[in-house]
Amino acid sequence: MAKERSQARRKNGTAPGPTRRASDRGRYGRLSRERVLSSALELVDREGLSALSMRRLGAELDVEAMALYRYAASKDELLDGLVEALYLQLEERLGTESGDVDWRAGLHRTARATYDVCLAHPRAVPLLATRMLAVPLARRPLAVLRDHERVLTLLRESGLDDAGVAAAFRAFTSWLLGYVAVELRPMVDNPEESDPAFRLGLHHMPVRELPLLRETAPALAERGGVAGLAEGLDALLDRFTGTQG
Repeated sequence: MAKERSQARRKNGTAPGPTRRASDRGRYGRLSRERVLSSALELVDREGLSALSMRRLGAELDVEAMALYRYAASKDELLDGLVEALYLQLEERLGTESGDVDWRAGLHRTARATYDVCLAHPRAVPLLATRMLAVPLARRPLAVLRDHERVLTLLRESGLDDAGVAAAFRAFTSWLLGYVAVELRPMVDNPEESDPAFRLGLHHMPVRELPLLRETAPALAERGGVAGLAEGLDALLDRFTGTQG
């Protein structure tokens, strides 16, 4: 009788199907680390870092969350993987540096490519700060370490000694990531407003306490772009090398 009831439920479509296994074959075929990280980056691009979880990413790939742990053993490893994906895109943009590239031109190329990658994936950019604060140097993704090596090599070619290279590396990194962070800070309060003051929400700011900020806000809301990035980088490099670009 129990067997007959089970068969009837299956016939009516009410019986539960077989338990799904944590396979790593999703709607796009068998997974790979590259595919997992690419899908994770696409999800973050659309909905932000708060939307990223193993369960949600598994749903994106049409696999169970457990299938993803083969490629990222934890949420932190998945976040580190996103940092890796950004730096791999940086490498792809840079291509193969020829041996006769001038060191200053090489640093400008690196800065510009980093800027472009960050503006293409603004919602993932906070990871470039938060994960670097959490992960020791030697445990960072190899693509990140290759970027460090590339910048250090270019700075060495400028003629700086060990101490100078280290100081210039810190300054270069600080300027580049700081510039990107300022470029990506939200400034617009109401995008549907045509009047700049209401668009920026300046009426929310107390006039007497913040007169200069209110006056300067429209200019601050304009991005400096690659021209501002290059100008600041040249000033920084001149400071360390004592040369004029």
